[in-house]
Amino acid sequence: MIAVSIPAAEPQAAARSPDKAHTVFRVEVLCNGRRHTVAKRYSEFQALHKRIKKTCKVPDFPPRHVPNWMPKVLEQRRQGLELYIQGVLYHNEELPQDVLDFLKVQHCQQDPKASRPPAGHLPSQRPVIGFCTDPYAQPLGTDLLPDTVLSGVLQGLYIPPSCSPSQAVPQAPGLPGS
Repeated sequence: MIAVSIPAAEPQAAARSPDKAHTVFRVEVLCNGRRHTVAKRYSEFQALHKRIKKTCKVPDFPPRHVPNWMPKVLEQRRQGLELYIQGVLYHNEELPQDVLDFLKVQHCQQDPKASRPPAGHLPSQRPVIGFCTDPYAQPLGTDLLPDTVLSGVLQGLYIPPSCSPSQAVPQAPGLPGS
């Protein structure tokens, strides 16, 4: 399973020419429990998109914005690229070698639906231990109004299938059902 995020976009000044500055996106890749980071420019994402768009399912590619040095624009681009690369991973069970090379991954199993439980194996909502009454709740006092929230929570948590709701939580005198 491959998980990818882009936590940061870092402007880089060019060594030779200040007008050739660019942004580097830090791509974090988690594959089979191992994490590594790859630095990529927008143009590298764009080149990957051009190579793979005819051979696999790809989401829309985020557009280039100008000016690209504004923090808000950089953040939008970072989010767009992150959604793009995550979409490529999610929609393709068999990843092209271009994507694996881009992420610098050699061997990794890719099953985008692996994190979901199978449809028939959802966690059970039944209580493990059931009580007809809460052993820790104090007996009803002389309050004029019942604690409706407490009664509802106790009914929701402690009614096993063999108890009826009237047995589960004692009712205050004068209320319906008591």
